[in-house]
Parts: sequence; C-alpha cells; structure tokens
Amino acid sequence: MKQRALLLVDLQNDFCAGGALAVAEGDSTVDVANALIDWSKARNEPVVASQDWHPANHGSFASQHGVEPFTQGELDGLPQTFWPDHCVQHTEGAQLHPLINHKSIDEVVRKGENPEIDSYSAFFDNEHRQKTALDGWLREREIAELTVLGLATDYCVKFTVLDALKLGYQVNVITDGCRGVNLNAHDSAQAFMDMAAEGATLYTLADWVETQA
Repeated sequence: MKQRALLLVDLQNDFCAGGALAVAEGDSTVDVANALIDWSKARNEPVVASQDWHPANHGSFASQHGVEPFTQGELDGLPQTFWPDHCVQHTEGAQLHPLINHKSIDEVVRKGENPEIDSYSAFFDNEHRQKTALDGWLREREIAELTVLGLATDYCVKFTVLDALKLGYQVNVITDGCRGVNLNAHDSAQAFMDMAAEGATLYTLADWVETQA
C-alpha cells in the first residue's frame, strides 16, 4: 500500500523571529506544523524534516564575497542571491524551532553542506548534481504522496515541491503553514501559482483536515 508522509521544510531558528534570515511571521508556521504532526501521527504517517546545514564558508553567504546581503550575483555558474550568514552547522540558528514537536519527527535530512553551491530543494542542490538522502528515505518506505509546509515559500518550499513533482510524488502544500522571503512583493503568491501549475494541490490547514478526514 502506498503511503503518505509529512515534510517540514527548514523550520529553523534562523528563519524565524530574531534569526539571521528571519522570514516575516515565520514563527506562525510552527502551530500549523504541530497540528499536522499530530494529524499525521494519528494516521501512522511518518514525519520528516529538512534542515539547512551550511558550513561557515558557504558560497551563498554575502560575507564570503564582500557584498551586502541580498545582492544578486552568480555561484557555480548559476544566478545567486547572496544571503546573510544563516543555518551554520552546529549553531543555534541551524536548529529546528524549539516549539516544534521534535519527538514526533522520524527523520531529519540535511542540505546545503557543499560550500560551492546552494541547495534550496530538500531533494537536490540547485544544479541537480547531487541528491540528499530524502528521496531514498521516502522510497524505502514506499511513500508516494507528500504533505509539505515550511520556510520559505518562494525558495526552499517551492523548489522542494517542484523537485518532488518531477520525481513522481503526489504533493499537497499547506499554504498557511508557509511564509516567504518576498524580496519582491508577490514572490510567495507567484511561488504558489508555480507549484500549482506543475501539479501540486494547495490547501489551508482547515481545508486539509476537512477534506481528508
């Protein structure tokens, strides 16, 4: 029997209030995440979380290039936004948000460890040269469908969802469990449209609970 899993994307301190790359209202995703963790566990569906896990010299950091954060440039031949230093390995900022129900997370998959290239997706680096452990972990458990939420809508959530769809997963996105960076005002709205256009189904938490009961 094909299974479904809950995927929590980068619900880390540095993307929440007070963090190095804080997303507006990022903390508001935690209550949605915990509600869905409880919902999934009640149905014996596994919960997996992705974790940005950068070395201190990561090439996506503005500090490595002597430029201001959010400057546009190039890394490994790809267009790159240069970010504030964030989610550095073994720092508090890289840890999953403390109010998440950690004990119910079955697996944590780390990404962004190669300093030469960024990794928005929880499945691949940005050039699709190297896979994370996520796809293998899901396939070992015959997971065919994912319920996804997290940070940030317009980067790591979007590219995780697009890669999941390309890999053949059915994908549901819980929109009120996501928040975006929004370097441009409508980036998150566009990201949701892009995900839906490629085949993801969008739900609010309330809609999900009502329709999946």
